[in-house]
Amino acid sequence: MKPSIGLALGAGSARGLAHLGVLKVFEEEGILIDYLAGTSIGSIVGGFYAVGLDLHMLERLAKHLTWDHLTDLTVPRRGLIAGNKAKEFFELLTKKKNFNQLELPFATVAVDIENGEEVIIDSGLVADGIRASMSIPGVYVPHQLDGRKLVDGAVLNRVPVSAVRGLGADIVIGVDVSHKVNYKSEVSTIFDVIMNSIDIMQQEITKHKNHGADLLIRPPVGHIKSTDLDQARECIDLGYQSAKEAIPKFKNLIEEWNMDEEKRVNQE
Repeated sequence: MKPSIGLALGAGSARGLAHLGVLKVFEEEGILIDYLAGTSIGSIVGGFYAVGLDLHMLERLAKHLTWDHLTDLTVPRRGLIAGNKAKEFFELLTKKKNFNQLELPFATVAVDIENGEEVIIDSGLVADGIRASMSIPGVYVPHQLDGRKLVDGAVLNRVPVSAVRGLGADIVIGVDVSHKVNYKSEVSTIFDVIMNSIDIMQQEITKHKNHGADLLIRPPVGHIKSTDLDQARECIDLGYQSAKEAIPKFKNLIEEWNMDEEKRVNQE
């Protein structure tokens, strides 16, 4: 019997392009993902992958992606960026599909900014789920969905292991792209101030929070600024290398799961 495999793609803005390298290794190794969840940039990569977009196409897209594709400045009230342009971009790439039309079960994680609750989105328009999950507080205007004002899921759940396990995965692999972030880089814009502040807070939270993954992959992308989309090639390469190194551990997990399952069946 084959265990179902879940993949939790974490937050980290530009550093999250490393997720593409991880997915590339899984495809090369013939590892089929049964369930997928993402937070923030993880929801973007995960949503595009779940809709069936080819990884080679996504790599080309990543190398040409700029903040202009995702930015429409607004008069600051709840955020600096309105987010309408980003939503249109997500609708285009996800072909305006609903979650129930995807090639594999997928969920995004957001946070209700008014009551502090984590919100797992796995129904409705995929573009809405992505737009909500990547709504960085102070940068993007919160996304209104089903009567809630939703912001970036990283506020509460940076690597959405619990979300993908909730979909039904037996074994969950988490990908953390915000490990050992370097804060010594120059802070020159308001975006740098906000992003660095969030990274610092999240680093402290993760020190005291168990990620809950059966296997955690941590690409060494901490030296890359969260706003550096032009470092896509390096991020992808580092994600690829880290995933390759994790394959033996993954195979051991599968063997252990099969042994435990065999024991359980024999006991019955």
